[in-house]
Amino acid sequence: MSRKKVVVLGGSSGIGKAIAERFAREGWLVIIASSDPAKLEAAFAGLVGSGHEAIQLDIRDDARLAHFVSHIRTEHADFDVLINSIGVSEHMPILEADFAQWDDALQVMLYGTVKSCRALLPYMKQGGRLIHITSIHHERVERGSSAYGMAKAAITQFTRSLALEMAPRNILANTIAPGFIDTPMSVDGNGQSELETEWFHDNYIKYDHLPLKRPGKPEEVAGVAYFLAGPDASYMTGSVVTVDGGLTITF
Repeated sequence: MSRKKVVVLGGSSGIGKAIAERFAREGWLVIIASSDPAKLEAAFAGLVGSGHEAIQLDIRDDARLAHFVSHIRTEHADFDVLINSIGVSEHMPILEADFAQWDDALQVMLYGTVKSCRALLPYMKQGGRLIHITSIHHERVERGSSAYGMAKAAITQFTRSLALEMAPRNILANTIAPGFIDTPMSVDGNGQSELETEWFHDNYIKYDHLPLKRPGKPEEVAGVAYFLAGPDASYMTGSVVTVDGGLTITF
């Protein structure tokens, strides 16, 4: 039986890194891509097993994307799973923010997702799986996060479109919507994690807006991704799986 292959975009940090590690532990061949060479090298070193690959990729760079796709086509055609965990998070007010900076979130997350899917899905095997990491922001709103929320909402809808159009090839497309997860994206420019602030404790723990009273771990999202890639998720497509400790069921 041939070894299964997974491509993890954004696989050098946070949720993407945990997903890559989970698939590697399960015996898969893992190809991780990221724009940060130092983080990419460290993540690659942490993958158990052999044969894995780490490739530097800035999803905004069409030439780099073309080179990445060419490599996948040549070396890993008929790969099994594509996971897109590329994300950026910067708080920017709608009116005052520089447009280019505001738009960068859409260029990375939304258009990066669209371009990577259009380029890579032709080389995915029949019956493969596509998994996007979105966010509870795809249907909720936070001040300063308009670009992030718009990108995540669009990715959710794009996933549904892919589920419909890839169905003839039996490619299943689903998305995971995490809530508060303890990753480097939770840390601001001053080195302060929002998960350790008085605001987080009071709003989400003290006043019970987060039923499980703790942030999630990247590994807890990785487990859901592995489930969606496996045989028990064979009748799921176009779905959004929320992993948020119960946050979005409260008011």
